[in-house]
Amino acid sequence: MIKKISIVAALVVSSIAFSQNTAREKLGNYLDSLMVHHKVMGSFAFADKDQPTFLKVTGFSDVDNQQKANMNTQYRVGSISKTFTAVLVMKAVEDKKLSLNTKLSQFFPEIENADKISIEQLLQHRSGIHNLTDEKEYSAYFEKPQTTQELVRIIKSYKNDFEPGTKFEYSNSNYILLGFIVEKIYKKSYADLIQDKIARPLELTRTEVGGKIDPAKNQAFSYNYENEKYMKSTETDMSIPIGAGNIISTPTELLKFIIGLQNGKLITQKSLKEMKNYVDNYGFGVTKVPFGASWGFGHNGGIDQFRSVLYYFPDLHVAISFITNQSNYNNNDISIKMIQAALGQNFEIPEFKDVAVSTDILKKYEGNYVTKDFPLAIKIFLENGALKAQAMGQGAFSLEAVSENEFKFDMAGIKIKFNPEKNTLDFAQGKNQFTFKKE
Repeated sequence: MIKKISIVAALVVSSIAFSQNTAREKLGNYLDSLMVHHKVMGSFAFADKDQPTFLKVTGFSDVDNQQKANMNTQYRVGSISKTFTAVLVMKAVEDKKLSLNTKLSQFFPEIENADKISIEQLLQHRSGIHNLTDEKEYSAYFEKPQTTQELVRIIKSYKNDFEPGTKFEYSNSNYILLGFIVEKIYKKSYADLIQDKIARPLELTRTEVGGKIDPAKNQAFSYNYENEKYMKSTETDMSIPIGAGNIISTPTELLKFIIGLQNGKLITQKSLKEMKNYVDNYGFGVTKVPFGASWGFGHNGGIDQFRSVLYYFPDLHVAISFITNQSNYNNNDISIKMIQAALGQNFEIPEFKDVAVSTDILKKYEGNYVTKDFPLAIKIFLENGALKAQAMGQGAFSLEAVSENEFKFDMAGIKIKFNPEKNTLDFAQGKNQFTFKKE
């Protein structure tokens, strides 16, 4: 379950156009280049005029057994599941089983402020309920099955972050609770509801609630790539994310889902319009996505080492989707190039150059770095010959050398420059720039 939403950056669309066939071929070459350089492997698709017109699969679903992924390989989609959950909630509203003003106290009165928190606030991440995946203790139980009662107990144990309705703060806890709520009102499991109300109406055969990954069923594992090896990721037990992130699917079926949603095959246009009632760029399980002068909607996701994107642009009649099971790269760059290719626009393929830095030099960068301008210290350390960074209380990530003293982490858009003569590092991520000093 991804913690933060990152959307396609607005850009001035190039006026240079070339044939769509050329654009698709170039996109395929770009994705091949990412795979060859161990930046990304996964499955990619886009639709033009609501018809799937591009599919590309790279890499392995099971590295240990050299099993290559194919168009029917199922991947965990992470927080794209939230869009599915929001559709189930809107179906329940249409069925008059609840309203957007229904209070959480009707289902879970034991949660703080339950009598003030509405279904709408849960959908829009404006409830104030703390995100359980932000806590250190999450790492102690995320691989183990959890019951509804246990997850509610965990959510209840945290103090709320703010008063309901006063601000936006992304919280997986909101959608875990929404998953339980639709189960209660329909008296069916979340898995059955996904099948009954979404998969069957759209004839989706590879979209369902996931369980333990089974390569015999053409399901992909996820990986880190470090020290020239693919390292298999741990697996979140899928009883935990429920409505926040437990769907498995393929990019082509995700396209069918979002196009079907847009065209009224799942809920009414009135309900879809309510889903697109954005506050702080977030609606009901969808985020507002810019591309040039156009606006689309959709969601991205992350769970274990899976990363996913699903966006639809109604005025362009273009939808893109991809799911990766290994990535050291920025999904935004892939998203933009996929949209450009779908529109027949030219784009540049980046060059990837390997820069070797000696261990002796890397050792000089090790240490804890702090600044009064940022609340978290950053630990820099060597592990198995690779330089890594870790913000206090967060996961470590590998740094890729750009030069002897400059490094990057593409997936999060992070750039770090070391100044050993000053015992400092310059940290940049988007518009945020800080100088940290070694303790």
